Amino acid sequence: MSKFLIAEKLHMSQIFAADGRVIPVTILKSPGVKVTQVKGPEKDKYSAVQVGAGKRKKLNKAMGGHLKDLGNFQVLKEFRVEDSAKFKRGDEIKLDTFVAGDKVKVTAQMKGRGFAGPVKKYRFKGAPKTHGHDHPRAVGSIGSTYPQHVLKGTRMAGRMGGTATVKNLEVVDVDLKRNLIAVKGAVPGPNGGFVMIESV
Repeated sequence: MSKFLIAEKLHMSQIFAADGRVIPVTILKSPGVKVTQVKGPEKDKYSAVQVGAGKRKKLNKAMGGHLKDLGNFQVLKEFRVEDSAKFKRGDEIKLDTFVAGDKVKVTAQMKGRGFAGPVKKYRFKGAPKTHGHDHPRAVGSIGSTYPQHVLKGTRMAGRMGGTATVKNLEVVDVDLKRNLIAVKGAVPGPNGGFVMIESV
């Protein structure tokens, strides 16, 4: 069964391994996750579980009717599962589903930085500031003579931000008393933001 969780990103830290190695980790906190909707192949044509986390003061009527007495959740996320019949509305997803050594992928909403040029967005080197260049931060060449059109995926200026996913991160430690989970390496998203953790 696939493992999944919504957690709040706190900060980065480091953990010392038994052999003395220093492991950089990101500390995530589980705010309490509940199943808000179960989708099955008969009605919805696919199997998935929608979960909620966090708290907000008010909900609009549509969300209030959808969540009913489960709580005012700040964020709702959906995870694909193989068998959604194992879950029920109102079930709590606990942190002990993950153990140290699990490989996970983490998805988060990045900070939106607006329309950005290629030097800022992709860290391009840019052209020299001398020798006749009047646009040293321009994108430069975007193609060759053939095939006479710009290829899809060419990195150019555009909106910076959106959703980011980092795969194959390792769970280093799980603290059930404080509802904390330590993931090796950097995790996308700002401190205080919610991230989606899913087993690989």
